[in-house]
Amino acid sequence: MDKYETLTGIAAPMPLVNIDTDMIIPKQFLKTIKRSGLGANLFDEMRFDRQGNEIADFVLNKEAYRSAEIIVAGDNFGCGSSREHAPWALKDFGIKAVVSTSFADIFYNNCFKNGILPIVLPKDAVDVLMKDAEKGANARMSVDLEAQTVTSSDGEVFSFDVDAFKKHCLLEGLDDIGLTMAKSASIASFEEKATQSRPWV
Repeated sequence: MDKYETLTGIAAPMPLVNIDTDMIIPKQFLKTIKRSGLGANLFDEMRFDRQGNEIADFVLNKEAYRSAEIIVAGDNFGCGSSREHAPWALKDFGIKAVVSTSFADIFYNNCFKNGILPIVLPKDAVDVLMKDAEKGANARMSVDLEAQTVTSSDGEVFSFDVDAFKKHCLLEGLDDIGLTMAKSASIASFEEKATQSRPWV
């Protein structure tokens, strides 16, 4: 997992509430265990019609938002089933941060494990950022994880809270495997001592 750096990018406004994981990545795309390739089907049933043609008025199909790296969303983003494919699809598309008033717990935690920053802000702050996102590609937001701030294109700054351990893992690019491998020297030392003290094991 890459280290999370300061992000300045286009934010896509998605004011819908209760965007669930089946909307993010529909169930028919859950056959893979690879983290790559799912971005093509992100929000598939909202982005494409039954013939596979783009639905023009869906936000990520609009020219201004095709390269969006941030989503500003309504309440309860990521609810529904616990599929980890949802953050995989967001990340593969290029989304690195999602701003909302609330997230489903499992989705929230899965985001951190997959290099995405879920940002919880009060409704009045999300409303300001939603309006800012509606300006299109010329309005670029900045997300600073180290400082724990989101800055609108007009320079308005909003501070957010984040668990210190989750913040550390994102900044250092550590997923669950990375956390384990960071202790590889200690693990090797333990195994060597265990082999010497219990050679019959």
